[in-house]
Amino acid sequence: MRLRSDIWVAAYLRRVAVEGAYAVLRRRGAPEAGAIYVLVDGLDGRVRLFAPGPTSDGERRWFPAHGSDWVESSVAEARLARELKNDPDLWVVALESREGHHWLDL
Repeated sequence: MRLRSDIWVAAYLRRVAVEGAYAVLRRRGAPEAGAIYVLVDGLDGRVRLFAPGPTSDGERRWFPAHGSDWVESSVAEARLARELKNDPDLWVVALESREGHHWLDL
């Protein structure tokens, strides 16, 4: 059984804070099963966007939403806008990390 999206996001925000990074919830989605996107801001105009992938054994999986590691902020925002048209129940978590840490693999 997969953890509810609202509980996962709350735990993820706490995990990022424990690491000393800054993260905010930009968009609240469906509490039970809304898709979660993670936007990592490198604080230099570049971002990394992580999209949900197929799950296995109830574990969430993530993959980069773009071909390159870092993209311009406008490219990621355009992708999020397209995703919102298809799924208005999605979540968006934004965090700041000059090194690109995302803590999604923990």
